[in-house]
Amino acid sequence: MYQKAKNSWIKHIDFVILDILCLQVSFFLAYFVRHRNLNLYSNSVYGNLSIVLILIDVCMMFFLNTCKNVLKRGLLIELAATMRQVSLVILFAVFYLFFVKDAGDFSRITLFLTAIFYAIISYGTRILWKRHVLRNLRLGRKNSIVILTDWANLPQVREDIQHHSYELFQVRGIAVIDVNEKKTLPEKLGDIPFVAEGESVMDYLCHAWVDEVFIDLQPDDPRVDRWIDQLTEMGVTVHLKLANRMELAANKQFVEKLGRYTVLTTSIRTVSTWELFLKRLMDILGGIIGCILTGILFLILAPMIYHESPGPIFFGQTRIGKNGKKFTCYKFRSMYLDAEERKAALAAENRVSDGMMFKLDFDPRIIGSRRLPDGTIKKGLGNKIRDWSIDEFPQFWNVLKGDMSLVGTRPPTEDEWVKYELHHRSRLAIKPGITGMWQVSGRSEITDFEQVVALDRSYIANWSLGLDVKILCKTVGVVLRHEGAM
Repeated sequence: MYQKAKNSWIKHIDFVILDILCLQVSFFLAYFVRHRNLNLYSNSVYGNLSIVLILIDVCMMFFLNTCKNVLKRGLLIELAATMRQVSLVILFAVFYLFFVKDAGDFSRITLFLTAIFYAIISYGTRILWKRHVLRNLRLGRKNSIVILTDWANLPQVREDIQHHSYELFQVRGIAVIDVNEKKTLPEKLGDIPFVAEGESVMDYLCHAWVDEVFIDLQPDDPRVDRWIDQLTEMGVTVHLKLANRMELAANKQFVEKLGRYTVLTTSIRTVSTWELFLKRLMDILGGIIGCILTGILFLILAPMIYHESPGPIFFGQTRIGKNGKKFTCYKFRSMYLDAEERKAALAAENRVSDGMMFKLDFDPRIIGSRRLPDGTIKKGLGNKIRDWSIDEFPQFWNVLKGDMSLVGTRPPTEDEWVKYELHHRSRLAIKPGITGMWQVSGRSEITDFEQVVALDRSYIANWSLGLDVKILCKTVGVVLRHEGAM
């Protein structure tokens, strides 16, 4: 995951402001319909809520990254995004009213009407404003642009035209720099005419009205530098297409300055400094609370663990963190002291055949766990600690130190790490977490490591603070229901 300076909600601040206005208009309108009075601020409950709604709206747009790809979304996707925003804003408004104990003084009809008006007005405003912005982008680009390409790249140009990749340009025509003796150029490619081919291209560019040239060739084509030099000498502005991989999401590639160099940066996920700051802030707050709870649990568990298995209460193990950095991961000890030495002898019983993770149906290394003569398994203290995920609590110290995050990927052990293939390493693009997508999707029921990798990659590629909050909430339910306990 790569840190990027600009965030989409800042880039589309106009949509944020419009959404705030839509929400306020909806709230005032709902108040008028219910109370036949426009002086909303005469009632402190409604006046305070109108301000709180602004804060909730901005927070939801930020955490959910609502403005991401807003100009590219179709009608149905926009409707879904609007309904999600409306639902969460109203839900948190209800939480606020109950928290400040004003729910009894507030009309539920007003809140219901606010939700309806907000959904209709916000959706309509987004659609109209998007059309306005896109129209201005098209009209604002009056410069005459010629696409410079070759025969080999024409299929890619055709695909770009079909995907409307040039819709914001005023394209004058397509110039093909080489000649195909077996084929003749048609008059047009889509709606864009061919204007020159082979040796006539330079003459055309020199004598026709051309403000800018868009070079659509492979970046490593040796002819690119010569064309850039010649066109720049002519005073023509040149745009060089750096990547032809259409399947890459826009937020995964961008151009930036790196020292003296202009580079094309590609990452599985890009985030802003502000997003990383808020994630770290959430980790620190969660880490402090978690460490306090760990201290309380220590007072309860320490004598119990020591009585069952004399020795250290905490267990420290070297794990692999972000980008391969090693760290010591702490847990409450739920296994006997010789657990690591006995691991090799139990390898044949591992449910994960490729050894990428270690899972047993019956693990005799767990404190108090044993198989009775009739074959039934007797669970002990260690099983209870693991069933309730209590053994994970000391990892809040890892979170506070910065080795881990509240939400992330499961950190592999050293012996698992050495077996990783290339695509497995993507799991380490972020800090490991106490919980994550894998933990709330079945935990030990998942025995296919490739499925774990897919879940982790999905989390990284689609990461947002809102997703972290969602996973944290799901984790509570998973732990309380003992789903997939290790």
